[in-house]
Amino acid sequence: MKKILFIFSSILISQNAFANQPAEWQLGFQKAASESMRDIVAFHNNLLLPIIIAISVFVLFLMLYACVRFRASANPNPSKRTHNVTVEVLWTLIPCLILIVMAVPSFKILYKQDTIPKADLTIKAIGYQWYWGYEYPDENLEFDSYMIEEKDLKANQPRLLAVDNEVVVPVGKVVKVLITANDVLHAWALPSFGVKRDAVPGRINETWFKAEKVGTYYGQCSELCGIKHAFMPIAVKVVSEDEYQEWLSEARVKFAKEEIENDKLKLASK
Repeated sequence: MKKILFIFSSILISQNAFANQPAEWQLGFQKAASESMRDIVAFHNNLLLPIIIAISVFVLFLMLYACVRFRASANPNPSKRTHNVTVEVLWTLIPCLILIVMAVPSFKILYKQDTIPKADLTIKAIGYQWYWGYEYPDENLEFDSYMIEEKDLKANQPRLLAVDNEVVVPVGKVVKVLITANDVLHAWALPSFGVKRDAVPGRINETWFKAEKVGTYYGQCSELCGIKHAFMPIAVKVVSEDEYQEWLSEARVKFAKEEIENDKLKLASK
């Protein structure tokens, strides 16, 4: 029995280590795999959520108090008071203070996300209807990433999230992502890394992440872009440095940009 439990727990742990994706009936965020996402989760759980709960409870209490205290049976002669300066000052200042308390850490997180450190690797993501194209400019690589149809899925490949060509990056390295689109608005979003940027035709947006854990992380286009908007997932595979170099050696043959461009020229000339 203990052996069965050990095997079962090992399977669960391995799945968590190698795939971070939405779960059924999930209420919270996906597990953070970068410092930026940890900051976002901490800001939400430790500050925003307590403030929201406190305000909700306070407003509910005021509503119930007003219903009981000022009901018609207890107040046959309604009050003729038109205003209360003290109350008006309080309900103006207190929300302002709450907003300031929320804004300061929020601005810190936004500034940190928009300040891109020196990149170890640069990737360009291009949104199309309805798939993603990727380039590794420093390595002269280019490939497209399409969602795998449900009938073609292999074991452990998640429905609507698995792709034929994953983005591969080394763990613990700063990855800068240049994001644009070829046709309409798209958005490149990876919840586990706390990353989301619009892909705008004719414009290049920048973002970055530094993955802290080896695994496969899934996201989706987060800007309504047409009839197949829900069918253009994002898959990023984080591997060790040795595995990345091994993949890079294979990718230089499989995804060499010059060869792809030459093939396109040959097809155009026919």
